[in-house]
Amino acid sequence: MIEIPQSFVLTDDDTPFANIEQALDEPNGLIAVGGALSTERLIDAYQRGIFPWYGEDEPVQWYSPNPRMVITPNKLHISKSLNKTINQSKFNLKIDQDFDSVIRHCKTVNRKDQAGTWIDEAMVEAYTVLHQQGVVKSVEVYQDSELVGGLYGVAMGKIFFGESMFSLRSNASKIAFVHLVQSMGYELIDCQVESPHLKSLGAFNIERSAFTKLLKDLL
Repeated sequence: MIEIPQSFVLTDDDTPFANIEQALDEPNGLIAVGGALSTERLIDAYQRGIFPWYGEDEPVQWYSPNPRMVITPNKLHISKSLNKTINQSKFNLKIDQDFDSVIRHCKTVNRKDQAGTWIDEAMVEAYTVLHQQGVVKSVEVYQDSELVGGLYGVAMGKIFFGESMFSLRSNASKIAFVHLVQSMGYELIDCQVESPHLKSLGAFNIERSAFTKLLKDLL
């Protein structure tokens, strides 16, 4: 049983987040529980280096993990096979043309070694509102006019906070990710937590304190 500090409980819309230095070590980065996925709450969270992450039928949980996985354009690694696929020009990329399909694919696509999804309808609705306000962006990958991959995330200042990606064809999500890192002008992409997939593309871990300093410099 995890003991949740009272200061972590978001009792209403005005309850502030605790200082992220108080985030738990286990589960890694838990900093708040409860609250609504309102536009104001989400924007405030990302500006502090916090994001929502919870399972089906769970209360909203907010995290700021340590370490934090990120990537910068100069660290992007493109394998020979991926570079060959990119150069074949089999895929077309678009930005913000079909956000609804991207987030719903991210919600429903089967993922290796993962049961279910953390994206519920409340998240879909909340991030759709942010997309309509220009705060959330999507990258779409098409093959023969069919959407086969993509990603979405929160864009603020010179930082892109990646949320989720999907792939219906081999390498499609990687192609979206390469475009995001190489061609969209962000100085830092937040990948949240470590994964072999992102690590293979050049993502690396930094201390939470270093991440929050970057937020102040780049937002």
